[in-house]
Amino acid sequence: MLAEITIRNFAIIDQLDVEFGAGMTVLSGETGAGKSILVDALNLILGDRADADAIREGADRADITARFTLDDAPAAVAWLAEHELDDDEECVIRRIVAREGRSKAWVNGTPMPVRELRTLGETLVDIHGQHAHQSLLRRNAQRELLDEYGEHADELATVADAAAALRATRADIERIEQVDASGDMRIDLLRYQVNELDALDLGDDELDSLDAEHKRLASAERLIEDGQRALALLFDADEGAAMDQLGVAERLLSELAAIDAGFEPIAELITSARIQTQEGVDSLRHHVDTLDIDPQRFREVEQRLASIQDLARKHHCPPAELPALARRLTDELGELENAGQRLDTLRQDEARQLKAYEDAAAVLSDRRTHAATQLGAAITEIIRTLGMPEGDFSVRVTPAASARIAPAGNDDIEFLIAANPGQSARPLDRVASGGELSRISLAIEVVAAARTRVPTLVFDEVDTGIGGGVAEIVGRQLRTLGAAGQSLCVTHLPQVAALAAHHLQVSKQVSNGQTSTSIKTLASEDRIEEMARMLGGVELTEQTRAHAADMIARGQA
Repeated sequence: MLAEITIRNFAIIDQLDVEFGAGMTVLSGETGAGKSILVDALNLILGDRADADAIREGADRADITARFTLDDAPAAVAWLAEHELDDDEECVIRRIVAREGRSKAWVNGTPMPVRELRTLGETLVDIHGQHAHQSLLRRNAQRELLDEYGEHADELATVADAAAALRATRADIERIEQVDASGDMRIDLLRYQVNELDALDLGDDELDSLDAEHKRLASAERLIEDGQRALALLFDADEGAAMDQLGVAERLLSELAAIDAGFEPIAELITSARIQTQEGVDSLRHHVDTLDIDPQRFREVEQRLASIQDLARKHHCPPAELPALARRLTDELGELENAGQRLDTLRQDEARQLKAYEDAAAVLSDRRTHAATQLGAAITEIIRTLGMPEGDFSVRVTPAASARIAPAGNDDIEFLIAANPGQSARPLDRVASGGELSRISLAIEVVAAARTRVPTLVFDEVDTGIGGGVAEIVGRQLRTLGAAGQSLCVTHLPQVAALAAHHLQVSKQVSNGQTSTSIKTLASEDRIEEMARMLGGVELTEQTRAHAADMIARGQA
């Protein structure tokens, strides 16, 4: 679970260190105090896109660190072990966002790409936002939620693999059928091109070798003349050859070294220089002797290069790509020459793969139908406690109107609601009011969260639009979710806050023209004051405080 988060220079937060405990924790505060900023910082830790605008005004970078304990996070432990980052049953994630837009992340002190951070984050925290109900109106979101609830990952993977294989085979069939009408002409052209490239027989590394040889042959006269001149300067000159000069210097220094030991290392360096120069002279003489002015070979190389360039221009490609082109055209020619046999094989593959896809999609559809019944019943049970006593939620799974090969199967998934007695079930976007949709969304969030294996659940004002006795029921649902691990709830409802095991107050201050946010863990008296504020009223009265104390006492019973 989340044990601690440290935030520096993020949004209106200057510096903030917050510790969290197990069970349900609520965060409350005045509107605009920055309650959701903590959730935004946590999202950044978990791999969200970095935005330089989130850096506090006047700062160069935002720096966020979160520490998680892993007693109840086996998936995270396995991920860390796989990446050799396991460290004493803890996971420390740090994220820095610089003003120029760069973002860096570390996991247990090791640099980590953001995409990997996102994968790890999914094993640690599940965040439910206050606008989640908006996505419920999309059919794809409804399908994904049903599949997540039914734990259909394996079936989905099987269907997706079968769909990919079938689509690839059909693409091969279509390609062969498209060239069938002009196949003979294409084969004739390919045969001519392949024969032409085979006749050239250009090796993969031959072009570089030819270029080097051409350069050497074109400069052969200069190479020989200047090589011999250098040889003369080093060894063959009648007077002043480098080897002679080094020999004289070596003898002189040897004699001086016998008198003054300070000359010994100098004499050794000169001796080494003479030996290396002798080796250079020997190598130079040998190489110059191998050089030859060969006009015939020069013309052969030039002609070979010209043939390569001509064929490259003909095929509109760089000369170095001719060998690869020859292989591609040869492969295509082989496919076309055996197109009939290949097409028969592909059609047999298509029939077999279509059957495999249909079977896999049918298994997935059966699993969805079963999960839809369970999901509908679970959500109906909750919405009836949330001010919709006659509500009836259902999930309809029907075959798609048109045959299709889709990675997610052939089902159309639709969420339906009958809000009142005598009403038939209709799609959410056609019957649910804003308040009803908010309650249904909360019920779905609760049901989905109950199925999750993630140890920390975060609810960011998911209770918006709910009040009265319904709010207390919502709080009890959120507390039940946190009982098995940890739930963090940003709320403005005192009925929800009263049920939490821990209460954090978010407040905003202005000092020296700068706004900053702070978070305080509330003890009993402070918690009563905050609850009284949440209950409303410009001035807090003893009656309001007594009401707040009573709510807390009943909530903790």
